[in-house]
Amino acid sequence: MSFLVVNSQARVIAPPRADVWIARTMKSRPFMHTTGRLERVGVPGIPETGAPNVIYVAHVRVPKAGTYYLLARPRGPVKIGGIQSLVVKGHSNSPEVGEQAPTSRTPTLRSAHGNLARLTTRVPPDRALLRYSVADSLAGHVPFVVTFATPRWCQSRLCGPVVDVVGYVRRRFSGTPVRFIHVEVYKRNNPRNGWNQWMRQWHLPTEPWTFLVGRDGRIKAKFEAAVSARELESAVNRYLR
Repeated sequence: MSFLVVNSQARVIAPPRADVWIARTMKSRPFMHTTGRLERVGVPGIPETGAPNVIYVAHVRVPKAGTYYLLARPRGPVKIGGIQSLVVKGHSNSPEVGEQAPTSRTPTLRSAHGNLARLTTRVPPDRALLRYSVADSLAGHVPFVVTFATPRWCQSRLCGPVVDVVGYVRRRFSGTPVRFIHVEVYKRNNPRNGWNQWMRQWHLPTEPWTFLVGRDGRIKAKFEAAVSARELESAVNRYLR
């Protein structure tokens, strides 16, 4: 779970660590305490989008589905915290970890005959993320990372940074079998046309999403919205190497 803490002057409160508590109700004693770690959104050398460039990331496990409450408080001299409900479903709307990845014939440089405008809204295009399709990677039993994001039309302003992160981590794993794939989310890259067929095949209600898929074709990990380069690199080393 990722979150920000913002003060009354609309400034992000961002010490390196934050305390996080989870409780079953607003009045009950928290049953879990963990630490949120500050993570940078985007990668060095890429211009900022105007959105916050850091978030806290905390990893929590809850015993069962239901509604919980999260209290987050950055450590430091400024005593400010935020409370948010946390709804945990029994099953995910998006493909679950452990499930077989959908066999999507996502477009590539070859299938689009080199027409980059059909493949990506990133400026400039990252051609290395457009070489492989999900279906071909599954058929070849090749581990891969796939991100569904639209840098130009993103509603959350996180898609561009996420695609940048995927491209950055791809370079970190050059020379390995792991593939990295970027898929746009709208029909003909126009939000007026609604989700494209690949978003519907993966049952994705929002964007961006990033999935890690192993040689066996099963989903090993997934990230909704922002993911830092450190998080993604660590996950690739853990699940795909």
